[in-house]
Amino acid sequence: MQKTPTSLRLHIGLFGRTNVGKSTFLNRVAGQDVAITSPEPGTTTDPVEKTMELPPLGPVVFIDTGGVDDETLLGESRRQRMRRALRRSDVAVLVVESEVWTEHEDRLAQEMAAARCPLLVVISKTDVHPPSRAFMDRVRTVTSAVIESSMVPDQREDIVRTFKEALHRLTPERALHLPAFYGGAVAPGGLVLLMVPLDQEAPKGRLILPQVQAIRAALDGAAMALVVTDRDYLAALAKLAVPPDLVVCDSQVVERMVAETPPAVPCTTFSILLARLKGDLPAMVRAARVIDTLRDGDRILIGEACSHHALEDDIGRQKIPRWLREKTGKTLAIDVVAGRDWPADLEQYRLVIHCGACMINRREMRYRLESAADRQVPVSNYGVVISLLKGVLPRVLSPFPKAVAALHDADNP
Repeated sequence: MQKTPTSLRLHIGLFGRTNVGKSTFLNRVAGQDVAITSPEPGTTTDPVEKTMELPPLGPVVFIDTGGVDDETLLGESRRQRMRRALRRSDVAVLVVESEVWTEHEDRLAQEMAAARCPLLVVISKTDVHPPSRAFMDRVRTVTSAVIESSMVPDQREDIVRTFKEALHRLTPERALHLPAFYGGAVAPGGLVLLMVPLDQEAPKGRLILPQVQAIRAALDGAAMALVVTDRDYLAALAKLAVPPDLVVCDSQVVERMVAETPPAVPCTTFSILLARLKGDLPAMVRAARVIDTLRDGDRILIGEACSHHALEDDIGRQKIPRWLREKTGKTLAIDVVAGRDWPADLEQYRLVIHCGACMINRREMRYRLESAADRQVPVSNYGVVISLLKGVLPRVLSPFPKAVAALHDADNP
């Protein structure tokens, strides 16, 4: 992996009406033509993403969205895509024309407030129409973060500096600093052993993102990482002079890993680590106990954050549904959503089982959790559910006391 994945970047969404200068402003910040600009309305249709380094914030991704006032036949569809972009934006940038504020700006500001997304207003074209005091007062009724942008060439550096300073003030601390990957389970100088199966779902010639994150997290924490395949796991343990501080495996081999790992050695799965990183592990543990109460006809939603090509015996589409039916003996209706899709009618489901969410950022995962909580629909995680179905959940939660307490509470309501 040679660049920061999109899911680990700060997401900055650009919103506004058609032809207000969103793409032009993005090009100004980037210092190059990364977005097509034109005086014709609607030049940007679907959201366009641009990744870059933006010191001092670090790796970011800009999401340039279509105009909210698009009145073409596809306008409503594009507005839906714009709203999806807002779900994953850590900071929303509303680009407006100087001296122009309409019901569209009001609606966007309301949606950003409802999404609890920090808002920065950029007033464009101020070299043509300098904003009046009355207009500035109107803008400040929705946010105190306001900057001006012009097309005067020698003002670019000042505009970019002011923009970055405003972003830094607005960026939520949690967006820049994710929870510790191992949650204290691997101390400096310790050793984490990563069991990586090279099965048909493993991408050719590379590791998947959670595995790469696990290696880097160990190095960042001044610890050591030993990576082995599942077939070499026992041989690797035998070669070690002292046991590892933690063993991490793919959820699909968790039953075997637990059986082969000495009882005194803590162990868990990549998916459970991601549940801590992106979501709420104790809540996902409690949610998984819904499986014990499932009835015939209950609907289950499988949520995948990526849009991979499903292979034979796919984990989300075949294995988890099969294991659920075998465990419960019930006739269940199981739906699958993938990529950016997320249903609005979640209330029809008894349970949502989500992947580790390595391909979406923490903000979007939190949106999914909150939208389900608003409808009182519990959300669990691949690693938690598979470990429960295989009868090893207490063992793989053992490195995380809060998750263990949640499991105990669920077993003793």
